[in-house]
Amino acid sequence: MDLDVIFLGTGGSVPSARRSTACVLVRAGGKRLLFDCGEGAQRQMQRSTGLVQADEIYLTHLHADHYLGIPGLLKTYDLNEREAPLRVVGPPGVLELFVALERIMGRVRYPLELVELGPDEAIGYDSFEVRSFSVQHRITAYGWAFVEEERPGRFDPERAQALGVTHKPDFARLQAGETVSGDAGSVKPGQVLGEARPGRKIVITGDTVPCEMTRMAAHQAELLVHDATFGDGEEERAAQTGHSVVRQVGRLAREADIKALALVHISSRYHVASLLEEARAEFPAAFAPRDFDLVEIPFPERGDPRLVPNGAREPGALAADTHVESQP
Repeated sequence: MDLDVIFLGTGGSVPSARRSTACVLVRAGGKRLLFDCGEGAQRQMQRSTGLVQADEIYLTHLHADHYLGIPGLLKTYDLNEREAPLRVVGPPGVLELFVALERIMGRVRYPLELVELGPDEAIGYDSFEVRSFSVQHRITAYGWAFVEEERPGRFDPERAQALGVTHKPDFARLQAGETVSGDAGSVKPGQVLGEARPGRKIVITGDTVPCEMTRMAAHQAELLVHDATFGDGEEERAAQTGHSVVRQVGRLAREADIKALALVHISSRYHVASLLEEARAEFPAAFAPRDFDLVEIPFPERGDPRLVPNGAREPGALAADTHVESQP
């Protein structure tokens, strides 16, 4: 399954000329999952990927800079005669929020499902799930963990043939977990498959201070997308407002043993390079994506996550053989 992450909004609470507010798109095979939907989200899509028909929208919390893009996006879907259902998932309060939003956008003609989850609950898909976990902000807020299932180990066709399995359809059945008949009797998948291979994990925190629940949820993740609002010397203000100091985020990333750290929700008061230097003092594989940057997430055995600068505007473009840890 192809898996990538597109940053449609990487800025803080107030949009700037270069950074829109919170919005991250995860493309997982044929699924399109939107995490937060800040002001102007549909315009960001139109400037890059085209108007993505999201299957689900996951809200981290109910502060306006994380949902103000919903009325315009959902209404545009309606005007474009969308028929596919759309599910919006978030913490308690989503139902009440949509009562208010309906006054702005009116009703839509496609099926719209609203789901309120508690902490540590999940929406399941064929080969992955999206699970909530509690973070620490000024109001009830969740992070979201995209967790892919383990995959079967590598298939050994020579071993299968040695056991008397010669028909290619039986190879596929063994890889799917079925037992088949060989020349010397039954052949089980465990006889021809290597050890199970781990799935991939992407964790998106929304607004939060660095906390233990994030460290646990992000353990050995391919990518952690984390609040990075403040720099050194702003620890007290960060704690008061429920946001993060980037050096603390870098430390959390190191402890969680992740592969790559994306810093978002950066206040426009800062020069991004200086914040990035502070984070990299703790975790060298930190980077600060710009709007429309893309991160490819290959299977673990095929390499590390790869940053494609401006990749959402240039579909199919490849980074110049450079992993995310060395990007400016």
